[in-house]
Amino acid sequence: MTIDQATFEQRWRCAVRDHGRETFLVFRDHDGTVTSWSYGEFERIVASVAATLRSYGVRPGDAVHVGLRNCPAFVAVWLAVSRLGAWMVPVDPASAGRDIARQMARTAPVVAVCPVERLGVYREQVPEIPVIGVEQSAVDVRPGGALTAVPARPVCAGEEQFPPEAAAPGDRLAVMFTSGTTSEPKGVVLSQQNYAHVAGAMADVVNLTTESRWYVTLPLFHANAQYYCFAPAIAVGASVALTASFSASRWLTWASQLDVTHASLFAAPIRMILARRPEVVPRLQLEHVWYAQSLAAGQYDEFAALVGCRPRQLYGMTETIAIASADLSDAPGHDRIGDPADLGRSTRVVDPVSGVPVPAGTPGLLLVGGTRGVDLFVEYLDDPVTTAGAFERADGLDWLRTSDLVVADATGILRFVGRVDDVIKVAGENVSLTEVEAALGQAPGVLEAAVLAEEDPVRDVVPVAFVVPRDPTRPPTVDGLAAWAADHLAPQARPRRWTLVDALPRTSVGKIRRQKLKEAFAATVEAADS
Repeated sequence: MTIDQATFEQRWRCAVRDHGRETFLVFRDHDGTVTSWSYGEFERIVASVAATLRSYGVRPGDAVHVGLRNCPAFVAVWLAVSRLGAWMVPVDPASAGRDIARQMARTAPVVAVCPVERLGVYREQVPEIPVIGVEQSAVDVRPGGALTAVPARPVCAGEEQFPPEAAAPGDRLAVMFTSGTTSEPKGVVLSQQNYAHVAGAMADVVNLTTESRWYVTLPLFHANAQYYCFAPAIAVGASVALTASFSASRWLTWASQLDVTHASLFAAPIRMILARRPEVVPRLQLEHVWYAQSLAAGQYDEFAALVGCRPRQLYGMTETIAIASADLSDAPGHDRIGDPADLGRSTRVVDPVSGVPVPAGTPGLLLVGGTRGVDLFVEYLDDPVTTAGAFERADGLDWLRTSDLVVADATGILRFVGRVDDVIKVAGENVSLTEVEAALGQAPGVLEAAVLAEEDPVRDVVPVAFVVPRDPTRPPTVDGLAAWAADHLAPQARPRRWTLVDALPRTSVGKIRRQKLKEAFAATVEAADS
């Protein structure tokens, strides 16, 4: 089996064949119960779930809507859908009824799987679609559970363990909706081959072995947990420790109890872990930690001391499949996303308007080259115009316009600057809101901050800051924050307005919902002016 010919189902078949007795999944439920399954044991669950989905009419090319939090049922449905040659639509289990109806209309699923407590919402929004309600616990995948009510056909002596394959490498396996922090969510179409590729690529980059154990606390309906943790574990027969939810105050304790070796997080959850850690924490010695988005230097060092290794910042998108860049140096730091050449990825840094390559030290738009349907996503669902605008073909590669700005030093090492829309011109000077946010995270008394642009009659626009105190009972003062900014930020980067808030609106993986923040800020300004 080669990468160019593989399906994700083949990856799973090989794992079951080669590592059947090895641990695959360790699940910590909300009540603290821990259940584990070997690859062979979970294969029997997958076969039964596939039979159940088939009984609902799921056939090759059909969609299955999956609105579940982290639980064994999610993993079983994912693998069963792959086996059937169907495709899944993983979404936030807390999606509003309006969003569920919109997702259903765009994807036309044959059946939906949701928590039992949300059955009423689904049936009200889409009464014509059959819905399977699950408990989101180990019960769902036990014999006779909601997803295993139809037993798989028993395997006779001498008979092949698996049914004939229903999927080809180029067939659709998932449509993941982007978080939509600044615009309407786009449906990212992913192939069997995409998942087979990312499994091997992400296993290789961290030298994953059968002894490794990923710690998954981020939501499974997003790319991070699927791409960087579960898929590579399957590629080499490693295990995954999955928790029902993320807990900042218990993250370190659970990591110790579950014997994890690898973890993947975003900057926001890391800041939460630092702020809410208990007085006594276990001494961890993790082998590897990925993180995305910016951390302040002090926060980085603090977290590195807690986990026992220096975390490595990465850059990737749902659309790039495997990461496009990562800090793989011997001494990783807090502000580098590394050299894409270390991963074998083709990248370019160009002027966002002209498309001409920019010199070292100049921020530019990141382009990622590859092959659609293999190491880049296939297309945006039913949106050829947006798809065409995302790609350009050159030098035998498909080049994805990421909408993100980076800056390369003289050696090719990249630093993330921010989204194209997150870089503003203050009196003609470029200011990265992302970099200002990272800097404010080091200010005394600040847990985290978000920075927006406000129109200004003199400077065109100026930054304004929303600050979450580290200790709500002793918040920093506006005067103190302004004084700190005067000492640590360039004049054009200093916020002209400060607002203390209890929390920032975020997506389920920690990205700031800037549009919601803008709406709240506009309402506040309007109220103040009235």
